[in-house]
Amino acid sequence: MVSDWQEFLAAQGAVIADGRVLHFARPTTTNGNIIADLSHLGLLQISGNDALNFLQGQLTNDMKSLADDNAHYAAHCNPKGRMLAIFLAFTRKENFYLQVNGALREAAMKRLKMYVLRAKVVIEDKSDGLIRLGVAGEKTVAALREIFGDAPQEPLRKQMPDGATLLRLPGAIPRFEIFTRPENARKIWSALAPICAPVGGDVWEWHEIRAGIPDIFPATQEAFVPQMLNLDAIGGISFKKGCYTGQEIVARTHYLGKIKRRMCLGHVECATAPQAGDHIFGTDSAEPVGMTVRAAPAPQGGFDLLYEARLESLEAGALKLGNANGAEIQALALPYAI
Repeated sequence: MVSDWQEFLAAQGAVIADGRVLHFARPTTTNGNIIADLSHLGLLQISGNDALNFLQGQLTNDMKSLADDNAHYAAHCNPKGRMLAIFLAFTRKENFYLQVNGALREAAMKRLKMYVLRAKVVIEDKSDGLIRLGVAGEKTVAALREIFGDAPQEPLRKQMPDGATLLRLPGAIPRFEIFTRPENARKIWSALAPICAPVGGDVWEWHEIRAGIPDIFPATQEAFVPQMLNLDAIGGISFKKGCYTGQEIVARTHYLGKIKRRMCLGHVECATAPQAGDHIFGTDSAEPVGMTVRAAPAPQGGFDLLYEARLESLEAGALKLGNANGAEIQALALPYAI
């Protein structure tokens, strides 16, 4: 996190540890409208004459479909089709950007660089070069229109007003991410402060979970093929583009195989926070039948989580977190069809 930006957040009451805002010491109430610093997420910039062809040969989505007004999700897989990372991809000033779980930032960059070879491609870590702000809530649409002149109406559409990139994110609640320089970020934060309560990273994580957006963590690298985490349902896979690393397995699952595992949304009441990679147990097997994808504290108490499990186990009965006698997972409806 940039030192000047960290000082600004601290002046707003932010409690920060390891580059992540944990919470704000002076919480405010704004009827569900929030603003969050997203510096804990990694941001990679890919540039050069061969950048498009390079990314086209590495990621699950069609990078040629990216334009000035859109973004999409995409995964980077190993040759066996198992995901190493999930990216939120977009373009900005003729460069490609990949936002990734901050814990995978260095590993994702290193892995991509392995495939550059002689291509004219430069991969850089821009996590400190652009400030990322997440805003959510019914009043944020009007507020952003007042600041930027307009705001995207559809998920994964973006606009590029002077000095910023404004991207609308999926979810039942209006959600946006703003990419901008530190000097502009302070002005935007101050303009949104009257209607948005500042929150820590866990609150933003909860919004991502409720929107059904998967993620990969160090504990879950190479654990899932994209369809297991619903990448096909959120537009993160192109089945019409050419080859990419792991494409044969991903395509075979789509065209020839039946998807036997899916990601679900749930709630659990337990004393210890679920962690990505925690096993899920069912009534039809003594062995684990699934795995926790991501989890965060729920506003009403307990934890909301995304978890992957065998479809037959989902149909067999209640699932338990951690072990066969663990807390029961209450199934919730995803905001999209699978």
